[in-house]
Amino acid sequence: MFERLAQLEERHRDLEAQLADPEVVGDGERYTSLAKQHAELSEVVGLYRRWRSTRDDLEVAREMAGDGDDEAGSMAHEAQQLAAVLDRLEADLQLALVPTDPNDDRDVILEIRAAAGGDEAGLFAGELEDMYRRYAQAQGWRARVLERTPQGIGGVKDTTLEIVGRGAYAHLKHESGVHRVQRVPATESQGRIHTSTASVAVLPAAEEVDVAIAANDLRIDVFRSSGPGGQSVNTTDSAVRITHLPSGLVVSCQDEKSQHQNRDKALRILRSRLLQYEQEQSDLARAQARRGQIGTGDRSEKIRTYNLPQSRITDHRIGLSVHDVEAVLSGGLDEMVAALRRAEQEARLADLDVEMGAPTADHAG
Repeated sequence: MFERLAQLEERHRDLEAQLADPEVVGDGERYTSLAKQHAELSEVVGLYRRWRSTRDDLEVAREMAGDGDDEAGSMAHEAQQLAAVLDRLEADLQLALVPTDPNDDRDVILEIRAAAGGDEAGLFAGELEDMYRRYAQAQGWRARVLERTPQGIGGVKDTTLEIVGRGAYAHLKHESGVHRVQRVPATESQGRIHTSTASVAVLPAAEEVDVAIAANDLRIDVFRSSGPGGQSVNTTDSAVRITHLPSGLVVSCQDEKSQHQNRDKALRILRSRLLQYEQEQSDLARAQARRGQIGTGDRSEKIRTYNLPQSRITDHRIGLSVHDVEAVLSGGLDEMVAALRRAEQEARLADLDVEMGAPTADHAG
């Protein structure tokens, strides 16, 4: 591991030298490419330098602790603390070297559907939509509705968001699955707790170059919009339904006034669904090894329970409970997201060890 880290540090130094070269600075495309590589290496190289500095400090503290003078006791205590820091840094370095998901920097297509629970499920789906929009806003991302079908007493039957921002998929991909809420509905006169569910699907946004769709594989139907949006939306054939004949996938969009705009939205959603399908097929073997840690991401899997009477949210995949349900539903997902990302990294590290026949972390090097 440390030989690999030394190589990365040398590459980092080489990139710094190139970025300071006037010839490179004058070449915008080359400079951007090198700057991106430099930024990607900076975190792991910074960790490595902290580890090396801590290791050197530990050696000095141990030497001074063995001198037997008046400061030996305090230096022994300091050495113990530095050893603990060194262990944490080494664990962080192992995780930093794990290959990342190539989709992590992509934007997101996020779909939410009310499931069991009638109007209560629709209200919960609407609350999840608000939660993700607020979380996106807190991250400095842009979120907009691509398609939304109202339901019941202010909830939604289904809604599709496009979330644009660096690292959006890395942060949100573990939200896929069935979310369950337990609470006393406003219409419940006996004070009984009801359980409702909504499903969430998080897809990496796909570009045209990612998924080739032949024109003759599509059936495109236009129809009159039935949702809100004003007279011009509801009285013209602006809504679009696209069927991908080979897979049977169907996407409809009707929120925009223009048939062309609805068609573009529908194609963006369709490309993302097809990209997800293709990647799921190619990743089945690797996904099997990780399922126990972070779940499959399948919509039929109950991943999280929002218990409002106890103000507790529990993620069942990693056994994490957060005791502030209102804060989370207001977009405070940071703790959940960070824990799920750590679980993914640890699972990837375990997979890597298996593939390489690597020794345990105590013997890594």
